[in-house]
Amino acid sequence: MIQPRNGGSRFLYDSFDVASARIDANERVAEERWSALEYRLGQIESTLERLERRIWLGVYGVAAFLLTQGAEAVLRAAMR
Repeated sequence: MIQPRNGGSRFLYDSFDVASARIDANERVAEERWSALEYRLGQIESTLERLERRIWLGVYGVAAFLLTQGAEAVLRAAMR
């Protein structure tokens, strides 16, 4: 380290490692992007689970409707 001659800040005289700073910055950016990606994937996953529940609810509703129609047809045929 070069000592300052007439006082002042040591940051004026210390060397600055640009490559290391860029690598550190890129690592921080990559970590932030990764955490954002994980967060977004979690949101997508929960949305897909809700959609799946809605689809199954619709499937069960259609099945119940068809069973009701079949039961009604059987009851009408038995009453004749």
